[in-house]
Amino acid sequence: MANREGDPSLGYLTRKETEVKLPRPTRVKNKTPAPIQITAEQILREARERQEAEIRPPKQKITDPTELADYRLRKRKEYEDLIRRVRWNKSVWVKYAKWEESQKDFKRARSVWERALDVDYRDHTMWLKYADFEMKNKFIKHAKNVWDRAVTLLPRVDQLWYKYIHMEEMLGDAAGARQIFERWMSWEPDQQAWLSYIKFELRYNEIERARGIYERFVQCIPKVGAWIRYAKFEMKNGEISRARNCYERAVDKLADDEEAETLFVAFAEFEEKCKETERARCIYKFALDHIPKGRAEDLYRKFVAFEKQYGDKEGIEDAIVGKRRFQYEEEVRKNPLNYDSWFDYIRLEESVGNKSRIREVYERAIAKVPPADEKRYWQRYIYLWINYALYEELDAQDVSRTRDVYSECLKLIPHKKFSFAKIWLLAAQFEIRQLNLSDARLILGKAIGIAPKDKIFKKYIEIELQLGNIDRCRKLYEKYLEWSPENCYAWSKYAELERSLSETERARAIFELAIAQPALDMPELLWKAYIDFEIAEGEFERTRHLYERLLDRTKHLKVWISYAKFEASAMEEAEQHEELSEDVLLEQRTLCIQRARRVFENAINYYRTSAPELKEERAMLLEEWLNMESSFGELGDVELVRVKLPKKLKKRRQIEIDDGPAGYEEYIDYLFPEESQASNLKILEQAYKWKKQKVASDDDDDDLDD
Repeated sequence: MANREGDPSLGYLTRKETEVKLPRPTRVKNKTPAPIQITAEQILREARERQEAEIRPPKQKITDPTELADYRLRKRKEYEDLIRRVRWNKSVWVKYAKWEESQKDFKRARSVWERALDVDYRDHTMWLKYADFEMKNKFIKHAKNVWDRAVTLLPRVDQLWYKYIHMEEMLGDAAGARQIFERWMSWEPDQQAWLSYIKFELRYNEIERARGIYERFVQCIPKVGAWIRYAKFEMKNGEISRARNCYERAVDKLADDEEAETLFVAFAEFEEKCKETERARCIYKFALDHIPKGRAEDLYRKFVAFEKQYGDKEGIEDAIVGKRRFQYEEEVRKNPLNYDSWFDYIRLEESVGNKSRIREVYERAIAKVPPADEKRYWQRYIYLWINYALYEELDAQDVSRTRDVYSECLKLIPHKKFSFAKIWLLAAQFEIRQLNLSDARLILGKAIGIAPKDKIFKKYIEIELQLGNIDRCRKLYEKYLEWSPENCYAWSKYAELERSLSETERARAIFELAIAQPALDMPELLWKAYIDFEIAEGEFERTRHLYERLLDRTKHLKVWISYAKFEASAMEEAEQHEELSEDVLLEQRTLCIQRARRVFENAINYYRTSAPELKEERAMLLEEWLNMESSFGELGDVELVRVKLPKKLKKRRQIEIDDGPAGYEEYIDYLFPEESQASNLKILEQAYKWKKQKVASDDDDDDLDD
C-alpha cells in the first residue's frame, strides 16, 4: 500500500511513476560483415561533400548620405552595445576608435580613446595607441597633450618617455626634448635612461652638458660601471686628468664594493694606456692588498699578464708564488688534516727551490698526525713521509737526513694495529742504493718480525735470489709458509725455486706438504702446478696417481676433462720416440686412447649414478669426449659417444620468489638415452596393468551372467 500512495517529496507521485525508463539496448542479431565495407576516409569525405556552403553576408554598397548615416548609426550602436557588455575588453575600444578614425570622424575617435582611458588609465599600451593616432593624423598639439598626460600618470614606464622624446626630436625641438629628459631624470630612472640622455646631448655635440649629466648620473647610481663609463667618456675626449680624477674618486667611494675588482682593473689598464706603468703596478698591488683573495682571481691574472709585459722575471714569479702561498696557507689553516692541500703547498715550494722553506713545510705537514689509529686515515698521510724521504735523497742529496726520515716514520706507525709494506721496502731499497746490504737485511728482517706482509716476503726473496743466496731464500720461504701456510702462491714459488735448482725430490716434497695442508686459499692452482711439474718431469704414472688423488677430493668437471686430455696427450709423447717401431707405436696409441676412454666412462658413470642432477655437466663431458674421439682420426670411435649423447628439450618452470610465484621461465633440459628407455618401460608397465585389470573385470562379468 505504501508503494501505491503518493510521496509528498515527489509531488505526490509514486516511485514507479518517477523511475527513468531507459530504452533497451538493441541487440545485433547478424554479426557477419557487410558485403560493402565503408572506410573512415569515405565517411569523412561524404560528410564534407554534404556540408552546406558557408553563409556570408552580402557586400553592401552605400550610394547616398542617408544610407551612410544609417550604416554609421548601426555600427555605432553595435559597438556601444558591445562596450556595454564587455567594458573591460581593450580590443573592443581599440576597434571602435579605429573604426571612427576610418570614418574620418576624429572627434568621435578621440572621445572613444578618452572613454577607454577612463576605464583603465594604467595600461600604457592604450596611451601609446592614442598618441600614435594623434601623430598619424598630424594633430601635434593633441599628441603632445596625450604624451604629457601619459608620462605624468605613468612616470615609471620608460617606453612612454622614449616615444615622447623621439617625437620632439622628429619635430626638431631639441630644447623640448631636453626639457622632457630633465623631467624624466627627476624621477631617478635606471642606467639606460641616463645613458640615453647623454647620447642625446652628444648627438648635438654638447660635451659640457653631457659631463654635467655624467656627474648627476654617478651621484644617482653610484656603481662601478657608471664611474668607468664616466672615465672612458673623459678619456675619449682627451681629458686624461679628468679621467684619472674620476677613477680616484671612484676608488675613494667604492674600494670596498663587491665589484671593486673590475674598477681596479679598469683603472690599471687606463694607466697602462697612458704609459704610466709604475702607477699601474701600484694600483694592482693596492688592489691585491685590499680585495679578498676569493674575489681577486681575475685581478691576479691581469697582474701576472702586466708583469710579464712590463716587469722582470723575479717580479712575475714572486707575484704568482705569493698569491698561491697565501691560498695554501688559508686552506691548511682551515683544515690542517687536509693532506691534499699540504701536497699542493709542498709542490709549490719545491718549484721555487728554497730548501729551508721546503723542509719547513714538510715538517709542519708530517706533524699533523691522523687523530685515530685506523689505516684509512693514514693512507694519504704516509705519502708525506715518502715524498719527504725522496726529496731528501734525490733533490737535497742528504743521505743522513733521508735515513732519519725513514727511521722516524717507522717509529711513528703503530705496527701492532697496521703497517705499510711500502715504507719498509723503500727504506730497504734506499740502503741497497747506498750499498749497505746488511742494513737493508736488518730492515727487512725487522719488518718480517714486527709486521709480516706478502709484499715484504716477495721483495726480500727477490733481492736474495738476485744476490744468489739460495739458503737465505729457502729460510725466507720457510718463514713465509710458517706465517701463511694456506698461501698457494708461496708453496708454488718455493717448489719452482727447487725445480730451477734441479732439486726434483725437494720440489716434490714441498708439493706434497702443500696439498696436505688443511686449508688453502687457491687449491686448484696448487694441484695444477703439481701436475704440470710431474708432466714436465715425464712422470706419467705419478701424474695419474695425482689425478686419482685429486678425484678423491673433488669430482669437478674440469678435473675429469683435464685427466682425459692428459691421457690423450701421452699418445703424443709416445710418437716422439722415433726409435720405436710402427707396431709398438700403434699399440701405445691404442693404450692411451683406451685410458682416455676409461676416464670418460668413469666420469659418465659418476654423473649417472652419484650426481644425476648435474645433467649439463654430463652433456658437456660427452661433447668433450666426442671432440676427442674426432681428433683421434682412424683410431677414434665417434659412434661410441654419439649413442650416449642426450636430446635437448626446451621446458618451462615456475619462478618462485618470497611473495609467491612470479611467472615462468624457459630452460634447457637434457634427456639421456637410458632415461628415455626407462620412460618407455614405465608406459609398457602401465599398459600391462591396465590390460590385466580389464581381463579381471571381464571374468567377473561372465560369472555374473552365469
